[in-house]
Amino acid sequence: MTDTYTPFMRVLVVASLLLATTMLMMVTLNTARAAGALAIGACGAFGEAFDFPSVEEARRVAQSKCQGDSCRVVTTIKRGCAAFAVDFTDPCGAHGWGQAPRLGASQNEALRICYKEGGKECVIRTFLCDARG
Repeated sequence: MTDTYTPFMRVLVVASLLLATTMLMMVTLNTARAAGALAIGACGAFGEAFDFPSVEEARRVAQSKCQGDSCRVVTTIKRGCAAFAVDFTDPCGAHGWGQAPRLGASQNEALRICYKEGGKECVIRTFLCDARG
């Protein structure tokens, strides 16, 4: 390698590392602000909101998406996931919801509660995760 080529390569490598570090920091800051909410109502009604800048905004959006007078926000997430399960044979019957750091655990909890409440064929109706979940 020539003497002028080596310093150019070093500058190129350092610039690439700085760019990659900056991008990683931007992604981390955006995911740290991610918030979500889950609202449920009668007969399988639900509303969800995820990756919102604030929990309050996520609650408002989830509530507005849920159809029915009985809808209420049951959980909010800042880091993690939530899931809602209903009995496939009777959507107006047994249901359950769960919240956990990872999707699988939140779905398992929702199904467990649905069966505990008397569901015969519980299925996941919806699920959501923030950017980190």
